[in-house]
Amino acid sequence: MDNSTLKKLSNFRKTLHQYPELSGEEKETAKRILEFFKDVPVDRTLTELGGEGIAFVFEGKEAGLTSLYRCELDALPIREQNQIPHLSKVSGKSHVCGHDGHMAIISGLGLKLAEKRPNKGKVVLLFQPAEETGEGAKAVIEGPKFEEIKPDFAFALHNLPHYDTHQVLIKKGAFATASAGMIIRLKGRNSHSAHPEAGNSPALAMSKIIVALEKLPEAMKKFSLVTVIHAKLGEIAFGTTPGEATVMATLRAFEDETRDLLIKYAEKLCQQIGKEYSLEVSFGYTEIFSATHNDSEAWNYGNEAAKRLGLKIKHVRVPFRWSEDFGLFSHHSKTLLFGLGSGKKQPQLHEPNFDFPDELIPTGVDIFWEIIEQLHH
Repeated sequence: MDNSTLKKLSNFRKTLHQYPELSGEEKETAKRILEFFKDVPVDRTLTELGGEGIAFVFEGKEAGLTSLYRCELDALPIREQNQIPHLSKVSGKSHVCGHDGHMAIISGLGLKLAEKRPNKGKVVLLFQPAEETGEGAKAVIEGPKFEEIKPDFAFALHNLPHYDTHQVLIKKGAFATASAGMIIRLKGRNSHSAHPEAGNSPALAMSKIIVALEKLPEAMKKFSLVTVIHAKLGEIAFGTTPGEATVMATLRAFEDETRDLLIKYAEKLCQQIGKEYSLEVSFGYTEIFSATHNDSEAWNYGNEAAKRLGLKIKHVRVPFRWSEDFGLFSHHSKTLLFGLGSGKKQPQLHEPNFDFPDELIPTGVDIFWEIIEQLHH
């Protein structure tokens, strides 16, 4: 990649960084992507995919496979704490996951495809909304336009701090966990705080549930993890005992089936404790992610691309504990999600001082391009 192209993509990334939008609200980000691509000769542009999602289609002269390259539009509800000239201009929102950099990479891939189109088949560049909440991939796939871009292969990357810059982290099979946000509601009965025996406070049950939930994985045969992330007991009223409580937890496992079994055990546990204290117990779920599973054939293309570029490759043995909604594409296509090291001294993802390193942009473009060369030329 020449310096002028890198500067163009870097400037674009910094603009995206300054104007972050949360999941489901990516209207202006989508407009900026469309503006960037207005002079790029694509064959088809699809908008409003799963919300504000956009797909650009490049068609070859001959029939062939369809491959899709995906990045994310959304940012996080985190106040940025950085000393950089392109600091977020939107209070309480920031691109501290690096989605701005991922968008720059896929935009750079679009510039490269404009210069050298695929010989055969079809290449789709997908700018997907709402990855952070786990809703975006589902909305895109279930939308009426997905059949027009449904790929044989789908590829994505995520920058990974605390690994060498430009290092490729790759694995067959399970790569990132399945997870679900579990909301447990306990209902008892209020009373005057001078007469607590007249009511039925869920305080003890809530405390037991918090401790028991995090110990639950000890009974599981396969890896699982429960992290209690929030709890609320009653209201701030010193004359009243609490009548309701809420506990929220994130449940994780390397496979969808294990996550679902963990949910089943967690519900049973909460119901038993609720019964012990004569409480009503109900459940809700949010931010549900499928496990990200890498297909062996898609893995071969990614591994070969990294080898051709002479990049350092780390063959990951244990799946990552974080979740990615790209896993849903695995149900419809042969998929590969790989990591791209963003520096050993780089702050972790979702930390308030994270900023995507622009030097990764050419590397990301080149890896995807080498995959395209194998599939479409």
